[in-house]
Amino acid sequence: MELTFDLALLETLMLAGVRLVAFLVVSPPFNVRQFPGSVKVAIGIGIALAAMPRVTASSTIAPGTLVAGGGGAFIGALVLQAFVGLALGFLVRLVFAAVQTAGSLIDVFGGFQMASAYDPMQGQQSTVFSKFYATTALALLFASDGYQLVIGGVVRSFEVLPLGAAPSLAVLGDMMTHGLAQLMVAALQIAGPLIVVLFLADVGLGLLTRVAPALNAFALGFPLKILLTLTLGSVAFLALPQIISSLTDDAVGLMLGGGS
Repeated sequence: MELTFDLALLETLMLAGVRLVAFLVVSPPFNVRQFPGSVKVAIGIGIALAAMPRVTASSTIAPGTLVAGGGGAFIGALVLQAFVGLALGFLVRLVFAAVQTAGSLIDVFGGFQMASAYDPMQGQQSTVFSKFYATTALALLFASDGYQLVIGGVVRSFEVLPLGAAPSLAVLGDMMTHGLAQLMVAALQIAGPLIVVLFLADVGLGLLTRVAPALNAFALGFPLKILLTLTLGSVAFLALPQIISSLTDDAVGLMLGGGS
């Protein structure tokens, strides 16, 4: 019994699989520690197999040339695809970090910053609203099938940035700069109204203390700010499904624009 392998097909599959696995390691919602590395590798190879017609149609590498040219060329191509996958995953992570950043801002202004606890998903210390918003965003990505749009975006990146083509570092830098600015704008849009209310509450308590120092208004500051944060934070929480949908579209747009 003889087994034959198409080395050209295997070469293309490995290159596509490396890009997809590197993407899954960094990009939400697959970057959490609950996804074992073996599962990420299996998902990446499975997606690469399903996307092979699209990958081979757009590839600029002649079939079998890397293997025939020696191990150095093939290893270089693998490193390039790993870099592309990590860069695309970082762009997506940058977009969705807006939700966690908004939660951190609410924690700072609402007085929850001191109540930090270990977040097993991120593997670091996290505050109440930061962890709550991040967990909700992760659940919404799966519940709303947003993860399918993210996967579809990285698969379509093989058309924008086919195998064998190097990404433009200038364009990639512009995209990361734009993603960082978008992160701060989105975080302020989510948490901004609540931050303004909490700031006005501090100003009101300060004026009340000046008018009637005997009242010791700041003693009421902590329970008042906690009440405002829980009340208005729950209102902002109701807008998260629409926010996640918008951020998913932004993440896909960044991925497809990063290779041009």
